[in-house]
Amino acid sequence: MTSSSHDTRLAELHAWLAALDPEHGLALDTIRPASDDASFRRYFRIDASRAGAPSLVAMDAPPPMEDCRPFVHAARVFAAAGVSVPAVRAADLERGFLLLDDFGSTTYLSRLGTDDPNADAMYRDAIDALLALQAASRPGVFPDYDRALLGRELELFPDWYLARHRAVTPDAAMRACLESAFERLLANNLAQGRVYVHRDYHSRNLMVLDRDANPGILDFQDAVHGPVTYDLVSLLRDAYVAWPEERQLDWAARYWEGARRRALPVPAAFDDFYRDFEWMGLQRHLKVLGIFARLNYRDGKDRYLADMPLVLDYVLRTARRYGEFDALTRLIEDVERGADNAPARAAGYTF
Repeated sequence: MTSSSHDTRLAELHAWLAALDPEHGLALDTIRPASDDASFRRYFRIDASRAGAPSLVAMDAPPPMEDCRPFVHAARVFAAAGVSVPAVRAADLERGFLLLDDFGSTTYLSRLGTDDPNADAMYRDAIDALLALQAASRPGVFPDYDRALLGRELELFPDWYLARHRAVTPDAAMRACLESAFERLLANNLAQGRVYVHRDYHSRNLMVLDRDANPGILDFQDAVHGPVTYDLVSLLRDAYVAWPEERQLDWAARYWEGARRRALPVPAAFDDFYRDFEWMGLQRHLKVLGIFARLNYRDGKDRYLADMPLVLDYVLRTARRYGEFDALTRLIEDVERGADNAPARAAGYTF
């Protein structure tokens, strides 16, 4: 364990866990880092003091940068929908400490790297869990994924990817091009049916569980009520793992058929649904390019730079398919050509 002399948060967390020891049976000397993420949160694993009892995970979410309340709320809502989320065993919301079930360390991403033959079964499980979560949706439970929030996300692309990462400050013509593309995307995104949205439903936040309750779902504290295709895009066009588009189409069709059976708000025709899926993906991936740049330049987390090429490929593949985004395609291609990084054109499906 890191010395508390230079980590006061960790010392506070240790003292909090010590007070919980009589109830939860914690082997405090086993505390060690479990993981971190793109936020200020940290996670620590603690073994049980009783033989055979499961380990637990402590979350350190330092105020005012983080707030545990949305996590606790979403955990309750998601569990009621019948999906696997870690139970909150104890909480100090004022200080930003949670004690949670431990879902282990086997993410979908780590399993896919070594056991690709199981991918289809894993993604079917993830799709079924997503459908169950969406079927439980009600308005007013989570914040609305509204125009203001979607628009702020899109602005991350010019502010952080173009201006900071590519050193291109958009002039008036570029701003007009971006604003036109953004308006088209927002109109489509806001016209889609509304459901619960995890917002980061992908291979690093889905866990392979030993029991028959896959996937375990993590990192859901930013849940909102928004476009029905958003989480499916996060899953099938993941920033960390790429699938052939034929496979994406197969999984998207499986999802769409399941959504129709559950009377979820998806279009009656698959071609309309797939267009919504693609345009939602374009919004998400423009945002993600901005986020990855911000994580590097503001937060010192440079590991996300390696994932940018795949996300940029998603952006250009989609933008090139639709005439509405010709100007956006040219803008991005010009920027990337100037960076000596122009991606090759590739064919793809549209309807």
